[in-house]
Amino acid sequence: MTTKAAVTTELDASRISHLVGYAASRAAITLRKVFAQHMEPLGLKVVDFSILMLVAQNPQVNQKQLGQALDISAPNMAVTLDRMVEFGWVERVRGTQDRRAQHIHLTPQGTRLVERAEKIAATMEAPTLAVLSAAERALLIELLHKVASGRTGKH
Repeated sequence: MTTKAAVTTELDASRISHLVGYAASRAAITLRKVFAQHMEPLGLKVVDFSILMLVAQNPQVNQKQLGQALDISAPNMAVTLDRMVEFGWVERVRGTQDRRAQHIHLTPQGTRLVERAEKIAATMEAPTLAVLSAAERALLIELLHKVASGRTGKH
C-alpha cells in the first residue's frame, strides 16, 4: 500500500504578490467574509450598509449623489433603492425647495437598523485586524483612501 505525499493547497503567488491590487483584493475578500458573517443576519449587503450609512450622515442626499459616491450606475442604484424602500429602510422624499428633487431619508425602521449595524461594525473587524497596531490600521485606511481618491500627496 502506497501513501501519497500531502498535497499542498498553497499556490506560489510570487508573480503577483508585489501588486497592490492583488494584496488589496485578498484583504477585501477576507474583510467581506467578516462583513457577511456579521451583517447578513441583519439582511444587509455591503451596498445596503454603505447606502444606509451615507443616508444617515447626509440628510439631503439624493440618488445621484449616492450613485456617484459608491460608483453605482443610475439604473442599479434605482433598483437597489427600490428594494430598500420595499424593506422599509428608506423612503424617497420630494425636496421642499426644488420639488423635482427627491431626497433619500431613513425610515424609523432604517434608523433602528443603522444603529444596530453601527454597533456591530464598531467591533466586527477587530479580530481580523488584530495583526495591525492602531497606528498601522489608521495608516492603512489613510493610504487606501488616498489611492481611491487618486490624490498624489502633492499640495
